[in-house]
Amino acid sequence: MVEFFAVLLFLLTIMFPIFHIINAIYASKGKKQQTTGIISEKGISILIPCYNEESIIQTTIDSIEKMPYKAAEYIFINDGSTDKTMMALFNLLELKIVYKDYPLTRLEFMPIKNIYKSEKFPNIMVIDKVNGGKADALNAGIILATHELIITLDADSILDDQALSIINEKFEDESIIAAGGMVQILQGSRRSGNKLMPSLKSKLIVRLQLLEYLRGFYVYKASLARSNALSIISGAFGVFRKEVLLEVNGYRKTVGEDIDITLKIQKYLESKKGSRVVFIPEACCYTEVPETWKDLYNQRIRWQKAFTDCLVIYHKDYCKSIFSKKLPFFFLIDSFFVGVVCSYLFLMSILPIIFNVGHINSEFVMLYLIISTCSNLTYSIVSIWIARKYSFILPVSEKTKLANTIILDLLLFRFLNILVICIGTIAYFIKKEGWNKVARTGRDYSVEQAS
Repeated sequence: MVEFFAVLLFLLTIMFPIFHIINAIYASKGKKQQTTGIISEKGISILIPCYNEESIIQTTIDSIEKMPYKAAEYIFINDGSTDKTMMALFNLLELKIVYKDYPLTRLEFMPIKNIYKSEKFPNIMVIDKVNGGKADALNAGIILATHELIITLDADSILDDQALSIINEKFEDESIIAAGGMVQILQGSRRSGNKLMPSLKSKLIVRLQLLEYLRGFYVYKASLARSNALSIISGAFGVFRKEVLLEVNGYRKTVGEDIDITLKIQKYLESKKGSRVVFIPEACCYTEVPETWKDLYNQRIRWQKAFTDCLVIYHKDYCKSIFSKKLPFFFLIDSFFVGVVCSYLFLMSILPIIFNVGHINSEFVMLYLIISTCSNLTYSIVSIWIARKYSFILPVSEKTKLANTIILDLLLFRFLNILVICIGTIAYFIKKEGWNKVARTGRDYSVEQAS
């Protein structure tokens, strides 16, 4: 019986990556979407929650100023920052208090202290409110948003100059009610003319995350979206119809508001046949990632707590439909069983071998390591190949760095991720966390990316 379960686990941990690779290749077939320029610009409200963003806010505003899309409003929500974020917004935007009524709503958020409009940029508004967390800040932004489409964007994220036009064209399809965009790494980019181009001229920790993001978006998210089973629209860059956010009562205050809102919308879809949640790889934003191992660890622990929180909340409903609906199947079997349970089983298998204790079948474990390594290598290569279809092309001079990054990912980074999954799952039941921020670098990207 033990051997049967060992073989079953082995097959599952290999089969799901292979499925996602094949599915993502099919999802990427066809030409990259090109905007026609004929479709009129729909109004888009872009919500940017801010908590202690003093060091990055200049970069964010500079990127807004360069955006060619004219029918967008930008709403900064200062969520009770304790640094000089609000002062920076005053200085950069030339703010003036406005008196704006907002409707009574079921969406919950802490009191708003003041609402401002920028005299320098008429399409920018600032909400100054009492601290309540990221979900709370987004709810306040939703209520004051004036347009049909809402984009949620982290304060350390900047949009590609064509992202809004692509979203505008994609949402001509009325069946699409929510979408995730492609998130690339700000530190892994260099400016070439007016475009940001990928580069590996960065720290090892950044390069490892860059490779991870390519796999996570171009393969994993693309595959899940094609299967109508996307369980998370990244909080760094998501697109929603406002009416849908209101229907699901907005964001819940939790450690992982992005995965929770996606699952709420997926549940809402059950009563809206024909509606879809999609992934738009052509629409891209650039986000700042951790540059220290401590910050990266804290971020990933929070991510795992977010997943565990939603697992606790939704598992009863999903268990009932695990073999009849796609999202519960992938959420419980792929994400939970293969992603979490198998991580524990892997540690339980590998640690006795390392410390030379117990009676573990080391030959079987080594066979698993070899095959899973080959599977992960293929995963990385396919993600890079798909990324090229969307103009993510690394310079030829950086191929050696790319090869080194792939090798270190296989030998080190994936095992660290397994360890973090195990620790984060346990940590959730010890202490939940709020909006746990990663330290900002405070670097001037306009100078750095030009070099």
